[in-house]
Amino acid sequence: MADRIARRIVVYGVTGSGKSTAAQRISRATGVPWHPVDDLTWEPGWVEVPPEEQRRRIARICAQDEWILDSAYGKWLEIPLARAELIVALDYPRWLSLSRLLRRTAGRVIDRRPVCNGNRETLRTVFSRDSILLWHFRSFARKRGRMREWAADPSRPAVHRFGRPRDLRAWIATLGTTETR
Repeated sequence: MADRIARRIVVYGVTGSGKSTAAQRISRATGVPWHPVDDLTWEPGWVEVPPEEQRRRIARICAQDEWILDSAYGKWLEIPLARAELIVALDYPRWLSLSRLLRRTAGRVIDRRPVCNGNRETLRTVFSRDSILLWHFRSFARKRGRMREWAADPSRPAVHRFGRPRDLRAWIATLGTTETR
């Protein structure tokens, strides 16, 4: 499906690749509403929303005509993929996504800025067994492989796979200059 008419978009990438920032920028360029996945899957106090409720929330969004999700969790991955017109894959090298993640996490620990639903990253969460940094290492190969598999599979939605942030920025810049409806 052509970019200019894609109205159901999944932004996918490894932890720290900049999915939320990309989704927000795509939303601004196209007018398609962006739904931050972490806000749908985490409650205050870092309490995970039960998987069935996550599925209900995501299904409700994906039933709409227009949406952008800034990730797709394995627990409900098939829901957005069944309706997505476009997958924006941020397939950046590990050094880049990890350095972004380290900078972002350190900044959040230092300035205590809230993330999803008022949660805050702390030294305790950074060094816990559920650490976002550990998650990067646990999930990197799987997520990267998934993006490449989707790109090679003609039965999947269209995939724009970006290996460099500047290529993503250039593509997003074209969205505001094309017919989006």
